[in-house]
Amino acid sequence: MLRALRTFLAFLAVAFAAPAIAAPAWQEYTPAAFARAQEAGKTIIVDVHAVWCPTCKAQAPTLDALRQDARLKDAVFFKVDFDKEKAFLREYRIPRQSTVLVFRGKQETVRSIAESRPRQLREVVMAGI
Repeated sequence: MLRALRTFLAFLAVAFAAPAIAAPAWQEYTPAAFARAQEAGKTIIVDVHAVWCPTCKAQAPTLDALRQDARLKDAVFFKVDFDKEKAFLREYRIPRQSTVLVFRGKQETVRSIAESRPRQLREVVMAGI
């Protein structure tokens, strides 16, 4: 019994001593940063949002939680301001705020428009990686 307890305590010590994996941070969109991520072949998550948008606010916790997913540890997360980045909106034919896009490099793999239900939004994004 004592041996099992020591083994368990050793496991806990190693597990908690290991550095935590830092979640990728949201980056404000710039054409140059977006192009670099595309050229590097990165998985890119784009949140087209507006500060006044209630659907965007409802999506935020789910999108933030996705940053913690180990499968997205190397992904790049961009916030695109719906009110300011009109060239991006035209190029990618974004109809409204609360649009979420996933790219693999230059290829758009999925798009979600105004989905705020957590499970469905997560499923759509994960289908695109």
